[in-house]
Amino acid sequence: MVQLHVKRGDESQFLFNTTVDAPLETVIQQITAIYNGRLKVDRLCSEIPELADHGIALPPNMQGLTEEQIVELNLKDEWEDKCVPSGGPAFRKDEIGRRNGQAPNDKMKEVLTRTVEEAKALISKKQAQANICVTMEMVKEALDQLRGAVMIVYPMGLPPHDPIRMEFEDEEDLSGTQASLQVITEDECQLWWAAKEMQRGKKLQDYIGKNEKTKLVVKIQKKGQGAPAREPLITDEQQKQMMMHYHRRQEELKKLEEADDDSYLDSEWSDRQALKKQFQGLTNIKWGPR
Repeated sequence: MVQLHVKRGDESQFLFNTTVDAPLETVIQQITAIYNGRLKVDRLCSEIPELADHGIALPPNMQGLTEEQIVELNLKDEWEDKCVPSGGPAFRKDEIGRRNGQAPNDKMKEVLTRTVEEAKALISKKQAQANICVTMEMVKEALDQLRGAVMIVYPMGLPPHDPIRMEFEDEEDLSGTQASLQVITEDECQLWWAAKEMQRGKKLQDYIGKNEKTKLVVKIQKKGQGAPAREPLITDEQQKQMMMHYHRRQEELKKLEEADDDSYLDSEWSDRQALKKQFQGLTNIKWGPR
């Protein structure tokens, strides 16, 4: 199997296994699906803790309003009584006014929090350090874990405007958000290796040969952004080790320089008259009372 270390810019993303005779069209499609799937899991893992802390999302026309403004405008959240967490709610006010404050109790909150940590670990970038390849099945498993936890806590479901439900139903609206800049659609995704774009319509072996035990770093890039920066010749860890070695060497040279002075001239072994004094009995002469 050929192992691809997928990066976006200088940031490691995940490891991906394929074969040399795999069409690049298929490879790009699979890598894009895993990349965007991991982003979806990350977005859910950022939003579900808000659900655990402050309950379901308010309708868009009520978000950001104060209680006085809601009363004045005679607005009502019709989903508040429909979407009640298991075990009853515990009121925890959302200071920014996005959620209704009817949060799950501590036991149900723990279910959501624990599942978020498990899902994040499953598709973590640390998997690459552990030489574990992230697959689409792992991404789907993480999504299923999160969906299951939300269903346990909210058996009646979430409101259709809640961003968590929209993510699960692939109806999320990311326009105008930072998250939208990270997503790369399949048709605009490009795969680069060794400062060359790997063209669709070719096979992986057209670029790397027929050795199935090849490992290489590839970078995904949006179409029209040009070639990504080349990989540095040395890693950050190697640079750190080199700087430590340079610092130790400088300290050693400093100590040698300090030792390379004329202090030895005061030593007894460097006294040119030592032999003469010994014959004359003038060695070990001490002044003062005995």
